[in-house]
Amino acid sequence: MAYDRFGDDDVLQLRDDLPDPPVGPDTVLVRVHAAGVNPVDMAIRAGHLAGAYPHHFPIVPGWDVAGVVEAVGPAVVTFAPGDEVFGYVRRDDVQWGTAAELVPAPQRCLWHKPRSLSFTEAGALPLAGLTAYQALTEALDVGEGDRVLVHRASGGVGFNAVQIAVALGAHVIGTASPRNHGFLRDAGAAEVLDYSAGPISEQLSEPVDAVLDLVGGDTLADAPKQVRDVSRIASVVDPSVNDMGGRYVFVRPEQHDLEELARMADAGQLRVPIAKAFPLEELVAAHRMVAEGHVRGKVVVTVR
Repeated sequence: MAYDRFGDDDVLQLRDDLPDPPVGPDTVLVRVHAAGVNPVDMAIRAGHLAGAYPHHFPIVPGWDVAGVVEAVGPAVVTFAPGDEVFGYVRRDDVQWGTAAELVPAPQRCLWHKPRSLSFTEAGALPLAGLTAYQALTEALDVGEGDRVLVHRASGGVGFNAVQIAVALGAHVIGTASPRNHGFLRDAGAAEVLDYSAGPISEQLSEPVDAVLDLVGGDTLADAPKQVRDVSRIASVVDPSVNDMGGRYVFVRPEQHDLEELARMADAGQLRVPIAKAFPLEELVAAHRMVAEGHVRGKVVVTVR
């Protein structure tokens, strides 16, 4: 699937006339089994990131991938043809995304697929999983016994964050609509609060040790009242968190972190619920489902 201009989801087209992608010295060519769909895909398609990366049309969307190595460049030492891999394929430019049969991935963007996850599950994990992991371990330094508040905990990043924080030994409090409270308790959340029932700072029995903001706006503005130390507020959606003394997190590809996500998955500490898997040719419907919001679990496209 690809598009030749920025716009709404109607610019997406099924294409069979594009050349096979190039395999550079540090490139791993992956035959795709599944590709996750994320809100950032809509932002890129609309042109909102045109100032952040060079864009080259036609653009194949998608950054999450799981598949099998088809070929490797001469400088690649970590992977070989036939290896099952997953990763967050964020290149230095925007052109060769993951909603395709073949994807050229820099080797730094991949790791070996968790054995316990299907290709569909593994294809849904990287971007959201890395975002949660890097926010919790680097920006917030979450450890044993910490009380951690995760906003929008039933979303893609939030659900991973709940599980990862539990695996790190934290007492996790999640915010979500009432219909998702059981979903979060099953993931290990010790407490669940209703985000629609007033400011979260007024619902907490006492301030927490760390806050992960996945909402921004009024939710982030309330965060200093939710936490003991404002330096332990992290947001992945609102850079103004830096102004209040917290940390803004912009996810990056990182092999070590992918390895840790795989380890957690294989240890039974991290599961990946799938909201719906669409065939590749129905990517428009997948984009629409993600754009509507309030999806419980991840949306994925699969490639036959």
